[in-house]
Amino acid sequence: MGFNAEYNKRRPESTHVAVLMGGWSKERDVSIATGRACTKALEEAGFKVTQIDVKPDICQVLNEMRPDVAFNALHGKWGEDGTVQGILETLKIPYTHSGVLASSLAMDKHKCKGIFKEAGVPVADSRVVPIEEAAEVHKMLRPYVIKPVAEGSSFGVQVVTRGMKEPPQELLEQRDVYGEFVMIERYVQGKELTCAVMHDVALGVTEIEPVNGFYDYKAKYEEGASRHILPAEIPKSIYRKIQQYSLAAHTALGCRGVSRADFRFDDSAGSDGELICLEVNTQPGMTPTSLVPELAEHSGHSFAELANWMVQDASLDR
Repeated sequence: MGFNAEYNKRRPESTHVAVLMGGWSKERDVSIATGRACTKALEEAGFKVTQIDVKPDICQVLNEMRPDVAFNALHGKWGEDGTVQGILETLKIPYTHSGVLASSLAMDKHKCKGIFKEAGVPVADSRVVPIEEAAEVHKMLRPYVIKPVAEGSSFGVQVVTRGMKEPPQELLEQRDVYGEFVMIERYVQGKELTCAVMHDVALGVTEIEPVNGFYDYKAKYEEGASRHILPAEIPKSIYRKIQQYSLAAHTALGCRGVSRADFRFDDSAGSDGELICLEVNTQPGMTPTSLVPELAEHSGHSFAELANWMVQDASLDR
């Protein structure tokens, strides 16, 4: 992993880092929290940092500023789906995290499943259907999950239980969240697990235990709404598999820098249980309650060291 002299090509005191944050996706608030936390960590590492609350004039702002590196702290559509990455490539400003193609693929939860399968990473059966059909009739045996095809932070994720006679009727009232199509995915019960990858190394595995119910947006970002168990209390063989699958998914998508893969593990399914990969996050949260800084710290690296590594790793043609 890259905490070594190989990556110390940018001297913090002479490197200007623009932290891209905010934006206009539904994850704007999370992005601002990530941006502030990363700004603090970068300043602790000695960098000159400018925060940019991203608006549609971002091309002009960056072209006038000409920072040495853009630290991408955006989340959700536009900031995480390859769009801003294309702008940075055009402006020739080195940036953190994954490039255009990997970001675009990972953002589409359904399309990336085919890539995971090819890489030997197990996934749950799913299908994409028009939102009207999803609201009219059950399109899969219950229990199943309804998700936006391309959103993050568990926005719009709903679990349809066996006891629900009809699909959630509020779907049609939330087209701004789902769009014209939704993903229907087989529900896998059990533990919520996650693993971060840095460059070509899988870090530890964390179990996430929501205080109440499902690991939704509130559980992810509200202080005290979930408990992180690190290292996860699971069989060693499953722990290793999660690390292997996380790295395989990261590599298959062509991710760069830091990514985080999320899993479900049902230890009641057969002798070995069932392990499936839910998704890969190319712009994982870096807030005070986020998992990646915690996983890096577990590996012996402070938030400031992690932020420094990400700046050193920044490049074009990602």
